[in-house]
Amino acid sequence: MPIIKKITPTQTIILGFVSVILTGTILLYLPISTKTGHIHFIDALFTATSAVCVTGLVVVDTGTYYTLFGQIVIMVLIQIGGLGFMTTATLVFLALGKKITLRERLIIQEALNQFSLEGIVRLARYVIIMTFLIEGIGTILLSIRFVPEFGLLKGIYYSIFHSISAFCNAGFDLMGDFTSFTKYSEDIYVSLVISTLFIIGGIGYTVIIDVYNNKKNFKKFTLHSKLAITVTAVLILSGTLFIFLLEKNNPLTMGNLSLKGKIIASYFQAVTPRTAGFNTIPIDSLRNTTAFFIIILMFIGASPASTGGGIKTVTFGVLLASVKTIIKGKCEVEIYRKRLSQDIINRAIAVTIVSMLLVILVTIMLSAVEAERRDFLTVLFETTSAFGTVGLSRGLTTHLTPLGRLLIIFTMFAGRVGPLSLVMAIGEKKGRGTIRYPEEKVMVG
Repeated sequence: MPIIKKITPTQTIILGFVSVILTGTILLYLPISTKTGHIHFIDALFTATSAVCVTGLVVVDTGTYYTLFGQIVIMVLIQIGGLGFMTTATLVFLALGKKITLRERLIIQEALNQFSLEGIVRLARYVIIMTFLIEGIGTILLSIRFVPEFGLLKGIYYSIFHSISAFCNAGFDLMGDFTSFTKYSEDIYVSLVISTLFIIGGIGYTVIIDVYNNKKNFKKFTLHSKLAITVTAVLILSGTLFIFLLEKNNPLTMGNLSLKGKIIASYFQAVTPRTAGFNTIPIDSLRNTTAFFIIILMFIGASPASTGGGIKTVTFGVLLASVKTIIKGKCEVEIYRKRLSQDIINRAIAVTIVSMLLVILVTIMLSAVEAERRDFLTVLFETTSAFGTVGLSRGLTTHLTPLGRLLIIFTMFAGRVGPLSLVMAIGEKKGRGTIRYPEEKVMVG
């Protein structure tokens, strides 16, 4: 059809996410999905969007409000959202033995954020196998703890659900009463298994494949992998230290934990803003300084081609390298003795500015709508959590007005597909111009 042919790969991905969200909304709206037999349509839409966008913000408690059917629908939506619409479609195509066309390969390329079409279907196949393999290992490891605690069937089911939710960086849990993993704050086994799953899921598929292919030899990694791993490691280590120092004496969060518990909780809470959404300490009881620091971590988010959101670690790394280049008076941005093209730098700047504008605009609107409910920092925290597809909340989500919920729904969606991609998909795409205008200088700084 002529109209379909005019749709760009980016627009196809966005429409795909919309179709999955709407399908999930309809399924969650069915009486069989909730224990009360009824849910407001906007709440079903909110939950479906949060699941597909692997965010984890919820207006009703997943473990106590939804039936087994509703929980399974959420789990499937998380899996589709984590893999990505087009990767899931590729799984179906491969299962049916359908040939992947050039147009579909272009969409997969866009979805996986790759530079070349070469080996794109093979990469999608690796992504699918890798996802199920890691989630399977996570299920086995969690079963060791959950089966003795919850019984055989419930323990296995909880292990499957939380393994998928953790690897996909979704943050949905079945523990009940919005408690997340707070009862495991000093449990090093559960904390390490869950955090390792969302670190792997958030580092990016291309990085995982690169690490595997090069036998963990850092020198042989691509620049992308080196930058993603370096920035991730620095953020986790600095985050753990900052949160430990800021919260170790807070009686409402970590003050009553043992030293081991404080270190474990600090580490977990430093990793989870990287778009995971689980928490082992009460988020609404954090000091304002800690909350603002976590907002920064949430805004940066995970790595490209991963299950996470945010502006991405590599984007943040490129920005820091650009600033360093300017300070040193150099002409070209260099990282690990490799030079970055101006296109990459421009894109990093554009992604960051568009993302900041989105967070600022939604925060202003949400502050106006929810002015009587929460302070400004809580609103900013909620908005950034939605944009970074994190899912952490200081208690505002369940009290949002219908308009406030719609604003967060839009922010979660924009954060998952990428604000820059969303703007480019909505706007008219124009080719590069051949005219070069005269250069003139302006004063900056």
